[in-house]
Amino acid sequence: MSEIKPIKNIHIPGVEKVKPQQRTGRTAPKQSFKDILASKLNYPLKFSGHALARIQRREIVMDEAKLDKLRSAVDLADKKGARSSLVLMDDLALIVSIKNRTVITAIDGKHIKENVFTNIDSAVIV
Repeated sequence: MSEIKPIKNIHIPGVEKVKPQQRTGRTAPKQSFKDILASKLNYPLKFSGHALARIQRREIVMDEAKLDKLRSAVDLADKKGARSSLVLMDDLALIVSIKNRTVITAIDGKHIKENVFTNIDSAVIV
């Protein structure tokens, strides 16, 4: 039996040769806060860029217990037909688009006083 030799340098009309990727020395990007938070959620609940920035800047801890409370509040507001809600939870106020299941902004206890919340049609206290 004859030895099988690999075929090299075949040109197929209309098909370009793909060059192997060269390493650039860059490492893969680290997982963002948004991606980590999304992976912790059991169902789609998103955080806007503005809300994420506020959470990070004010060092608000969104642990699993708070996320569960928030999910429950969003579900409750959705069942009542709300479109945009103020969710008051522990020492945190969140404005949530119920329709989009998106947290629009987050305010911690230190900054809640003397705020006016507009463009909401409901409030959920958990």
